[in-house]
Amino acid sequence: MQKIIVIVGPTAVGKSDFGLKLAQAFDGQIISGDSMQIYQEVAIGTAKPSKADQAQVKHYLVDEKSIFDSYSVKDFVAGANDAIKEITTNHHLPIVVGGTGFYINALINKMQLGEPGEYKDSVASEWEEFLAKWGPQKLWDELNQKDPVAAQKIAVQNSRRTLRALTVISRTGKLFSAQQQHIERRYNALIIGLNSDRQLVYNRINHRVDKMLAAGLLDEAKFVYDHRKQEKQAIQAIGYKELFPYFEGEQGLSDAVAKLKQASRKYAKRQLTYFKHQLPVEWFDPLNDPDYQEKIYKRVNEFLTE
Repeated sequence: MQKIIVIVGPTAVGKSDFGLKLAQAFDGQIISGDSMQIYQEVAIGTAKPSKADQAQVKHYLVDEKSIFDSYSVKDFVAGANDAIKEITTNHHLPIVVGGTGFYINALINKMQLGEPGEYKDSVASEWEEFLAKWGPQKLWDELNQKDPVAAQKIAVQNSRRTLRALTVISRTGKLFSAQQQHIERRYNALIIGLNSDRQLVYNRINHRVDKMLAAGLLDEAKFVYDHRKQEKQAIQAIGYKELFPYFEGEQGLSDAVAKLKQASRKYAKRQLTYFKHQLPVEWFDPLNDPDYQEKIYKRVNEFLTE
């Protein structure tokens, strides 16, 4: 089974910087496992790797789509699979770096994604019509009735995942949660997790938001706001929608920025919850342990020679 390295962790912990170092140390190339870095028009709010970083190590699934294009986890898995084939054919090590836990899980494991629109059948369209008519809460209520175990792992507002679960249940006649428990591995993945004391991570998040604002985040968010009716997905990204009340004159900038920092901290907490419960992660502390890099390099060497 093909071996790959995956680097996960909460936002702002330093995944991209370490991924670059790891790639240089092990002749690797990087696949972005972030659901928003694929979009060409947004870079600051998505913490996209800089052009200088991309020049040092080749990156895949960065700047390959427009925010006006649709892009799903199914598209991500297909693109990442192609990237892994190309990287290994060229005798490099595939290194996936990202914070979108479900995307990482779907890549590593052969999950039944059941994407709405994957098949042109009545099942997907019926649930999409149900969502349009009744809204996210009633859609989630339907899933909670059919499969409460699956529902408890999906936020009410995450209609895409709720649709996916209901579509799979309707197509297969089996519980979505039961299907997810019997997953076949697609890759032999060493999953490296970076994390540290909660307050240290939160401080880094707050500082990164300030740096993003200084780099022009407000202008980028205004572009997203102005085109929100045409965009397919970027509007969902934390870092943009929290600033919409400021553009609408409903909130001062300082209040909007405070909400943005709060949302980013909550997102980091959700990321960690997902990684700790859904993926077999080996954790390292980049902020308190001065030897963390050496320890990870040793673990990667062991993994590659097993």
